[in-house]
Amino acid sequence: MNASATARTGRIKARRAAKGSGVEYAARAGLTARGVIYLLVGVLALRIAFGDGKKQADRNGAVAEIAQQPFGAVLLWALAVGLVGMALWRLSEACFGSAGPDGRAAKKRLLSAGRFVFYAFVAYSVLSFAAGSGSGGKGSSDQQSRDVTAKVLDLPAGRWIVGAAGVGIVVVGLLIGGRAVLRKYHKKLKLGQMSARTRRLVDVTGVGGGAARGLVFAAAGCFAVRVAIDYEPDRAKGLDDTIRSFAHTPAGPWLLVCVAAGLVLFGLFSFAMARWRRV
Repeated sequence: MNASATARTGRIKARRAAKGSGVEYAARAGLTARGVIYLLVGVLALRIAFGDGKKQADRNGAVAEIAQQPFGAVLLWALAVGLVGMALWRLSEACFGSAGPDGRAAKKRLLSAGRFVFYAFVAYSVLSFAAGSGSGGKGSSDQQSRDVTAKVLDLPAGRWIVGAAGVGIVVVGLLIGGRAVLRKYHKKLKLGQMSARTRRLVDVTGVGGGAARGLVFAAAGCFAVRVAIDYEPDRAKGLDDTIRSFAHTPAGPWLLVCVAAGLVLFGLFSFAMARWRRV
């Protein structure tokens, strides 16, 4: 057997391993962990809408909420393990491709690589909090956004970089919302294993949750563009401030209620994905 055949055999074995049950369990655990975070963020946002604005409606707020529950430390470790699973699943997709006929396309593998970096950071922050360092819960997403924005604005062409990033986030938000409304997620689900009633319920969570998630992304991007134009890094908004801003629109707190309910729906949709997604 020559060297090229040996290398080809090694790649095939690695690809089979990446698509094995271990990675499938990691993916489903990761989707469940994502659902927990979005569900808690949505609940915290609902509390804000009804007058309880003491807690942050972002990932740090969700982690802190878990820590305060009975057996909170155990729950945090379980959440962290799930997020590690999500990161490993995305890494396997970046290396070997994802499910579907075009799963090995360069564009999809690049997106998976970006998701791996994101979830690796999120997993690290939750692990740090669970281990007792508290680094995962210090500082709101708003303060982090202001700090990062200020540093970028100080760079040459910093305003253009922040503005371009903001436009990109708006586009991503519109794509997320649009794909949810068009039910593009059907291609990723094992629809044949669902009853008609289950499919309708999944569509409620998928469409409503995806639309709300896309709206939050688009709003955050608009704020970033405004910061770049005005050159005011102190006005940068993280997830918490972005969510709170919906209460200050002409629709009042009821728009915030709708967005918060949508984030809860997206959490439930993530649980459905954990059960029926093709991996």
